Amino acid sequence: MARHNGLMSIPILVRRLPHAEGLPLPTYATAGAAGMDLIAAIQAPVTVGPGERVLVPTGLTIALPPGYELQIRPRSGLALRHGITLPNTPGTIDEDYRGEIGVIILNAGRDAFVIERGARIAQAVLAPVSRAMWQEVETLDATARDAGGFGSTGATSA
Repeated sequence: MARHNGLMSIPILVRRLPHAEGLPLPTYATAGAAGMDLIAAIQAPVTVGPGERVLVPTGLTIALPPGYELQIRPRSGLALRHGITLPNTPGTIDEDYRGEIGVIILNAGRDAFVIERGARIAQAVLAPVSRAMWQEVETLDATARDAGGFGSTGATSA
C-alpha cells in the first residue's frame, strides 16, 4: 500500500488480454475522483438499440487483494445524455474472480447508442468488504418505522 494525494493506494494485479492491446488501463480522471473509467475493448463498434442490453468486454482480468471488491457503476454523463446505464448496478467483482471484467450496458434512452473501441463505458470503485454473521433470535427490538415497507418513510396521499 502507498499513499497518493493523501489517499491510500491499494495495488491491484491486472492482466491485459490481447483484445485490449493499445488501450489504456483504467485511470482516475481527476485527483478527487472515486471511480476509474473502464474502457470498451471491442474490435468494431457495437450499436445498442433502445431497450437493448449488451455485454461489453474490458480486456482486463484482475486479482484483488483480500477484503476488497471492485464495484462497477454507470457513468453519469452517459446516463444523462443518452440513457445508458448498467442494469445490475453496482456490479461486483469479487476478490476471487479471475475472468475478464465485462460491463452489462442497458440503453434506457430513445435512440440507438454506438459504443466505439476505447470508449469510457463505466466506472470502477474499489471498496472494502464487510461480511455478515447471522445471529438468529426470537424477537427484534421495536422501532418507529417497525414493519413499514416500500414508501413508508415519506408516503403522501396520491
